[in-house]
Amino acid sequence: MWLTGASAPPGQGAFGPAHFHHTRNFRIHPLVVPVSKSRTVVAMSGGVDSSVCAWMLQQAGHDLVGLFMRNGVHVDASESHKKSCCSVSDARDARMVAGSLGIPFQAVDLKQEFGQIIKYFMAEYARGRTPNPCAICNRDLKFNRLLAFADELGAECVATGHYARLDIEGGRVRVRRGVDRSKDQSYQMFSVAERHLARARLPLGALKKSEVRALATQAGLRTAVKADSQEICFVPSNDYRLLLEQQGASLHPGQLLDTSGRVLGQHAGTEHFTIGQRRGHGVGGGSPLYVVALDPERGTVVLGSREECHARSMIVSELNWIGFDVPTSGEFRAEVQARYHHRPAHGSISVQGNQAEVVFDEPQLAIAPGQGAAFYLGDDLLGGGWIESSELVGAQSAAPAAQDAKGA
Repeated sequence: MWLTGASAPPGQGAFGPAHFHHTRNFRIHPLVVPVSKSRTVVAMSGGVDSSVCAWMLQQAGHDLVGLFMRNGVHVDASESHKKSCCSVSDARDARMVAGSLGIPFQAVDLKQEFGQIIKYFMAEYARGRTPNPCAICNRDLKFNRLLAFADELGAECVATGHYARLDIEGGRVRVRRGVDRSKDQSYQMFSVAERHLARARLPLGALKKSEVRALATQAGLRTAVKADSQEICFVPSNDYRLLLEQQGASLHPGQLLDTSGRVLGQHAGTEHFTIGQRRGHGVGGGSPLYVVALDPERGTVVLGSREECHARSMIVSELNWIGFDVPTSGEFRAEVQARYHHRPAHGSISVQGNQAEVVFDEPQLAIAPGQGAAFYLGDDLLGGGWIESSELVGAQSAAPAAQDAKGA
């Protein structure tokens, strides 16, 4: 059973580009491989991707229900153009697209659920970690909470506009990178349960973004030229520090230190920094400095050279596997992606229980606790977990700073 055609022979994927006759006027060719025309809940954000997702599934004969998630975050009219999900204007666009397609539409209030994600977001920064709210949203809402709504509506699955491919092989789901590598979103699915992904549909995975926009234009969808979202949906200003201020977060101010323990300056809160940050720390002159360590308890931010910001290894916890069984030895080789825009790095993984040590073949820049670590074999996502800690190349040189912080 092919869901997006990732493993099908050329031209035979269920929603592959070969099924669209690329002339001036698009038309849908008959599907070569039968797909289940089940009742499906489509997560509609009011953007072009989810709109085309709904249109493609409708063309394939699925019985659809459009669903918009309200996050309870107020977005000023001056900011709404920066986003493509969850604002009042986005809800209107989603409703109007559903209306043009003639499918039922519902808006559900997930203010409480998004509130929990915001609390997680703030708590991670308070711990000196870098949160990954999109991965949490995928795990807890888009491929979990929405499945509960699907059950209530008698639907079998949930569809989204993610750029990733899903297949079923040997009775198990396989997640693969989207064809459009510049838009690939498979990384953000590392923590989604395999059983939930088995009930998901991702029809855009075999398409490039340009093809999606072309299809939206041909279908007459109002979102065809709508800009993509570039921000976290509950941080429309794209400045998370404003959110921390609005939420009354307690900050941890203190000293900026170099790796030898020398005081370079003061800062207003460790929450304003993340591992690998190069700008915004207020220390200029000389070679560029990067944030290499954070200690909220003592209020210290340690700055070092680019080399000192590289990690040899890291510890990953809360492991989740997707269509993959760890070898009985607990050891295997894979490519590891440590953040959304990180180029996957080769490494050796050693698993013990629900934790793994990853040793990179070559040290990697800006390995931040709190981010996700996704394991791949080629295009195949094996699963992943959450980065707990890393061993820096400059760990020895950073020791004096840590010792100085303890004695402060």
